[in-house]
Amino acid sequence: MSDLPSEVPQTLSFRERHASTIRQWRLYAFMFRKSFSSMLGLFLVALFLILAAIGPWIVPHPEDALGAVNMGERLLPPSFAHLFGTDEMGADIFSRVIVGTRTSLWIGIVITGVAALIGVPLGIIAGYRGGFLRAVIMRVTELFLAVPGLALALAIVAALGPGITNCVVALSLVWWPGYVRLVEAKTLAVKEELFIESARSIGAKTPWLLWHHILPNCLSPIIVKMSMDMGMAILAAASLGFIGLGAPPPAPEWGSMISIARSYMPDWWWYSFFPGMAIFLTVLGFNLLGDGLRDILDPRSRER
Repeated sequence: MSDLPSEVPQTLSFRERHASTIRQWRLYAFMFRKSFSSMLGLFLVALFLILAAIGPWIVPHPEDALGAVNMGERLLPPSFAHLFGTDEMGADIFSRVIVGTRTSLWIGIVITGVAALIGVPLGIIAGYRGGFLRAVIMRVTELFLAVPGLALALAIVAALGPGITNCVVALSLVWWPGYVRLVEAKTLAVKEELFIESARSIGAKTPWLLWHHILPNCLSPIIVKMSMDMGMAILAAASLGFIGLGAPPPAPEWGSMISIARSYMPDWWWYSFFPGMAIFLTVLGFNLLGDGLRDILDPRSRER
């Protein structure tokens, strides 16, 4: 009987927290739905993910994505038989563009994922520990930031050799400094909050503080940055593919397709137009989605 009063407040507290979380997520959804640009970004990203998941099974000519040659149908304009026309080998451009979404998806996921795995821990350590360790981490970060990322990636790919894997590795190695700067600044602000001092006063250890307080409070800007970086990583990989350092032909990679297609402009405009439009819509979708997430996850942006 003596345990009953202590259990009731705990149950009520859990219910209150659960109800508060539901109300908060409903508010987020309402704010997101009110923004046309955010909904457009969500639609474009959802379409991109769906095509990456089921694209190889819905395209009319899947063999064309693997390098099939049909010289009798080379450089045909868009039609019902070939929605985006055909390339110099007679391959269906629509099939190659759709299958290329899967390549672009894993490029974006790997680059942003590796960059976050490197940059987030370094940013938290630099912001929380401070002192000499922070100075070393931030000086190395600034050294990477002093060189344009694409130029540094170009040098790394030139050393490793052309190829989509080396391209992704190079971009991952130059993408992490942005996460260090972002998380370090957020950690410096969070570690001075009263709840951190309270946790320290009751004996909370540093690993527990970092995992349960510092990292959760850094998640909002990390999520926003990763959503925007997905599109920019895809664009950067396409840029390396355009200059011949990405996926070699006949791989269905958008940047390499545009690189070949530039020789056929302006007469056979569809060859470069549709891969370029795919890159444009993908980058636009992730940027608009990132803007929408920033608006609902960052209270200061809502105040402005």
